[in-house]
Amino acid sequence: MRVGSFVLAAQFPGQGEGEALHRAVRSAEVAEESGLDTVWLAEHHFVPYGTCPSAVTLAAMLLGRTRRLRVGTAVSVLPTVHPVALGEQAALLHVASGGRFSLGLGRGGPWVDLEVFGAGLEAYEKGFPEALDLLMRWLREPSVGADGERYRFREVPVVPRPSEALTETAGPEVVVACTSPSSVRLAAERGLPMLLGMHVGDEEKAEMVALWRRHARACGRPAAEIDGAAHVSAGVCQIADRRTDAAETLMKAMPGWLKQGLEAHVTVDGRERRMRDPLAYTELLCGLHPVGTPRLCADRLAATSERTGISRFALLVEGSGDLAATEENVRRLGAEVLPQLA
Repeated sequence: MRVGSFVLAAQFPGQGEGEALHRAVRSAEVAEESGLDTVWLAEHHFVPYGTCPSAVTLAAMLLGRTRRLRVGTAVSVLPTVHPVALGEQAALLHVASGGRFSLGLGRGGPWVDLEVFGAGLEAYEKGFPEALDLLMRWLREPSVGADGERYRFREVPVVPRPSEALTETAGPEVVVACTSPSSVRLAAERGLPMLLGMHVGDEEKAEMVALWRRHARACGRPAAEIDGAAHVSAGVCQIADRRTDAAETLMKAMPGWLKQGLEAHVTVDGRERRMRDPLAYTELLCGLHPVGTPRLCADRLAATSERTGISRFALLVEGSGDLAATEENVRRLGAEVLPQLA
């Protein structure tokens, strides 16, 4: 089982953006010290829900500060960036880090980001498959040209080529955030593992994995690829000597962050959007994920893995909103939970 942290650089009420980013960096450094497998970095624009606007940039910094830890994006929002530009950055991090970079990709939402970056709503609603395929070609082929609906350019060499790196794989690992059957099928068609969100419980995640496997087989993907697909389950982790104390920590801090963070999202076309009730959502997360004693947390992770077939986890560890408490949470995850999963 491979357990990592999920870092949003969340800005809690009363905090500055620098404080949120400092906590994100420190939690990643402590993750390596504590034996975690991966740090997954979220990307958001113009909202305090997450103060990191470029997951690949923060990933580059953390790869430079660490020696063993794998660093991934969760996710880089593909509709707001040119796929070749993101492909070049991913290839650079893969080569320079010796293969420690994972590229998580997602479609994002219908937010004002699409207007600011000039992508337009069509890039979100229709353009993700074309952009994904172009990006994957960039990461796998020696030269690439494009003649699609959105991207058209003459053939150019891929520099640096990911396959030139002295690593075990020809290019960086790519995972796709999936929230619907259509996105599950899109990932399965390409043989790409999924990143499944923290709002989803074990039963739904198991159904999505089963759909991915069925569709991958129907598309003729190799059996070894299907069996070895390393999907990632996102969740929340808060450790305390009593479950009530762990839940209380999150219930005190997370609703305020969720309220101010989620309310800040603005749609690009004025469409109505439904916001989750922050208190009810926090309660849901406490019920779904490893929140409690080290033994309970280990049992919850093992149970999720058994029910879903997923053996990789990206756990939000900054739910307290406090730097010292976040560092302690990560250290306890490494020292008291991971040994029970070995």
